[in-house]
Amino acid sequence: MKDLFRKSACITIALFLSLLAVTPQACGDEVPLQESDTLYLSLEDVIITALENNRDIMIQSEEVAYARANITAAQSKFFPQGSIGYTFTYNGSVMLTDSPLASTLSTKKDIGIYTGYKSDNLATLAGSQMVYDGGASIANLKEARVKLKIQQETLTARKLDIEFEAKRLFYGLLLAYETARINQDLVDQAQAHYKDVKNRYEQGTSSRFDALQSKVQISKAIPPLVQAQNSIEIISNDMKKLLYLDMNCKIKLKESLRYSPVDVKLEEFLSEAYKNSPQMNLKILGVDLEKWAIEFAKSGWYPNINATANYSNRSDDVTNWFNYRHSNWNAGIGGTVSIFDGMSTLAKVREARARYSQAVFSKENIIEQIAVDVRRGCLDLKEAHAIILSQKDSLAEAKDALNISYVGYDNGVMINLDVIDAQVSLSQVEKNLAGGIYDYLMASAYLDKVMGREYLSYYSKNSGGINDKE
Repeated sequence: MKDLFRKSACITIALFLSLLAVTPQACGDEVPLQESDTLYLSLEDVIITALENNRDIMIQSEEVAYARANITAAQSKFFPQGSIGYTFTYNGSVMLTDSPLASTLSTKKDIGIYTGYKSDNLATLAGSQMVYDGGASIANLKEARVKLKIQQETLTARKLDIEFEAKRLFYGLLLAYETARINQDLVDQAQAHYKDVKNRYEQGTSSRFDALQSKVQISKAIPPLVQAQNSIEIISNDMKKLLYLDMNCKIKLKESLRYSPVDVKLEEFLSEAYKNSPQMNLKILGVDLEKWAIEFAKSGWYPNINATANYSNRSDDVTNWFNYRHSNWNAGIGGTVSIFDGMSTLAKVREARARYSQAVFSKENIIEQIAVDVRRGCLDLKEAHAIILSQKDSLAEAKDALNISYVGYDNGVMINLDVIDAQVSLSQVEKNLAGGIYDYLMASAYLDKVMGREYLSYYSKNSGGINDKE
């Protein structure tokens, strides 16, 4: 029995521990990804995830909702304002209601609705309507609508910034992959060549100097490889941060470092930038906003006219309250105009006009800045394309030169240094080509940002584009 009890206890403990091992974490706790988890991403995946998870985008979206609510608040000024109320007041004394005047009014209205009661119950229904306020409400509504557009353009600008950062990290990671591959090839070539030279040295057909020189070349090639591998990790971590991914997650890119050349059309790019750039639109909206600020400030010089209407029931007996004798109403219209406000309105108008002038100058400045940015992007495209074409031509020649150096060294017509130089030259040409493609893609991304091209909306409508891959 004791053995049976021990076995039963052991089985129970084992089952309990196994349940603990598979019990999921508490709700709300983030379950970290295992090292074996790998996420494969395309450029579109990176951009979509970044836009969906970025906190700045979320904050700015709430700003848009806030600005939209402000429009409703501004529109409320044009609608009647109504309210109902009830008050109870106990008065120590009130005017006597048995006077001749009270008997005169007794057939129409209870005198108490004018003089009050000791136990006074008063119910009111009040309404008012703004008739004219010097244009302040109209200007305020126009400002609210402009502010909504400003927040929407700011949201677009934030999205473009996030897209640009996503592209920078995506293309940077592709470049890091390519650089690591090039450096790995160089190390492999150096190791293979050193093995060949070492065999020759042992056979007496090569000098010790050649063997040492080849071995040193391996040592020189390893640090760039380690740096490239570290760059992959660093950029991957930056991308995970941008996408709000678990740092334990491994990411791999579905694409390779390629590009599709496009015609550089400066005038078309400038026209598109002036039309769609959020920075340009923000400056234009800034001018409109300050224009309506002037109108709002000027409203202090004009009269304010309001209409009011009130209806009330007053009684000291709640059972005899809502009837003709205990009710009363009034309606009226009134207006005020400022005669002198200590020059406050004039100061506000001058301030608003100064702000308007600043907005105009700022708009003119951004026009010039956009022209500079577009020209810079076009020049960067041309420069990167020229580098790509030159390195493409040199790549085949560098490979041929490396093969010739191997044959020449084997036949004794070329020295060890010629082989090493050919290996390094091929590696450098490949790095220049990869760097040129990266620069071209980044120049394209920069132009997209300047011209206000949102990746998902623009390239879904166009079959060809700057960032399309071959």
